[in-house]
Amino acid sequence: MKKLQAKLIIPLALLLVCLVYACQKNMLNRPILAQLSPGIVANKTGVESILIGTYSLLDGVGGQGGGIDAAGSNWLFGSVAGGDAYKGSEPSDGGNDALPVGNFTESTGNIYIQSKYQLCFDGVNRANDVLRTIPLAKDMSADDIKRVTGEAKFLRAFYYMELKKMYNMIPYVDETTTDGNQANDKDIWPNIEADLQAGIDNMPALQGQVGRANKWIAEAYLAKAYMFEHKFPQAKAKFDDLIANGVKPTGVKFALNDNMQKNFSPNASQKNGVESVFAAQASVNDNSLGNNGNTGDELNFPYNSGPGACCGWFNPSQSLGNSFKTDVNGLPLFTTYNTGKLVSGKTDPYTGTVDPRIDITMGRPGIPYLDWGNPPASWIRDPTDGVFNPRKNVYSSSEKGTNSSTENYWAANEVTSNNVNLMRWSDVLLMAAEAEVEAGSTDQALIYVNMVRTRAANPVWWVYKGGAYDATKSEYSDKTTPADKYLVKTYPAGAFADKAYARTAIHFERKIELGMEGHRFFDLQRWDQGTGSMADEINAFFAYDVNINSQLTGAKFTKGKNEYYPIPQQQISLSASTGAGKLKQNPGY
Repeated sequence: MKKLQAKLIIPLALLLVCLVYACQKNMLNRPILAQLSPGIVANKTGVESILIGTYSLLDGVGGQGGGIDAAGSNWLFGSVAGGDAYKGSEPSDGGNDALPVGNFTESTGNIYIQSKYQLCFDGVNRANDVLRTIPLAKDMSADDIKRVTGEAKFLRAFYYMELKKMYNMIPYVDETTTDGNQANDKDIWPNIEADLQAGIDNMPALQGQVGRANKWIAEAYLAKAYMFEHKFPQAKAKFDDLIANGVKPTGVKFALNDNMQKNFSPNASQKNGVESVFAAQASVNDNSLGNNGNTGDELNFPYNSGPGACCGWFNPSQSLGNSFKTDVNGLPLFTTYNTGKLVSGKTDPYTGTVDPRIDITMGRPGIPYLDWGNPPASWIRDPTDGVFNPRKNVYSSSEKGTNSSTENYWAANEVTSNNVNLMRWSDVLLMAAEAEVEAGSTDQALIYVNMVRTRAANPVWWVYKGGAYDATKSEYSDKTTPADKYLVKTYPAGAFADKAYARTAIHFERKIELGMEGHRFFDLQRWDQGTGSMADEINAFFAYDVNINSQLTGAKFTKGKNEYYPIPQQQISLSASTGAGKLKQNPGY
């Protein structure tokens, strides 16, 4: 099955598109497609080129604002700001840009805040250009028009969901908009829902190319949108349909991988497996000079001689490490995980049982790190970074030069063929469990959570001592000696009868299953509902982890403000440059 090439696209048509984008500073004040040359783009090939260009921004790289500042993995906005990780590196490295985002001291002119806004609106505008071009392309069949319309509207919804999660009140423009200077005074969830429903109605189940969206992926995102809106009955109905009938664009039914490690393998034979619902595609050593690789995460590697050989960013937090402690029944410690000894503490460390997912989420002292051996202390760039290394975005030593780039790029070893997991099936199951608690059966919620925990208890993918790591299988050859005291078990029957307990269990399961994948901040956001629970959680993280990481000194989450990021001041100023400004800043900024 041919993979959709996300970055290396038909050049001439996209070049014209990009030239138009590059001339526009305000992401909403762009000329309409009529200014492009119809002779080049007004045909099926041209439409498909612009569509592929729209897909190409899923990893957060390319176009306006793209790069590590706007990475599709949301490593900074979702994980660092959510307490999964520290910014990492030295205090001065990114101290004026990345560090304030994680500490909630960012200004409205912060480059990361600006870049994410620009990148996502670039994606919106590319989707709009697809929709504007379709009527001009006379060689497209009715089926082609229907499919491409569905894909473009799905992608537009995806980028708008990212914007909604980040900035809340944002302006809405579609293919019919002629004045890009729109106000951000309306809730755009209804627009997002409509586009996702159009994706369901117009995209086929089978797409023929790995990396494209299909109707079931659109349904997964519509269910996710309902979860953010707290429309639990509607979300449950979509999840029910998706879990019973959903298939990947190749026709394979969605499911959990038995081997969890395969979800994070850069190996072509393991990527896009049954658990991958939607992913930004990545490849290396394909004559793209590194541009097709996962460059959005290029700083997020151990320091010195390990994978990447630079740059020591994105170190998992001590609180996240402690969250993998388990009790005698193999269950999490919801409120007391930070009590007592530190997991992998430098002196007198915790010696109890842990969930084995810890060692797929982070590299720890004394624990084998794929086939690189035990992580040496030199992999930690600065004492403020704690003791853990990122793990889910790396490659094995045996894959260096194959699944890491050897091309002419400033940081070739940091460019990998790891896809960016935008949604995994475990994410779907755990959201479905939430929906069941609120609008269905707590027994069914228990079933979904225990499906995820049963996979966690499967020893095939655990980390072991004394055996070689086989990257072609994503497992260790000798499974005699587990690397730590692993203990994880399912919840017993009836455990979710108390809905408050069920909610706590599901929320915590998302924390340890999806840790370091850019979800935590946005999960806390949608659970908050004005209660202040998000502020409580993040400020508790600061209070505890500042003792490990002094870069957190002065960090504070303010209720009623920091649930969303600020609208970039540059965009507000540009909105006012031709008269009365229509963009309004978020509360508190």
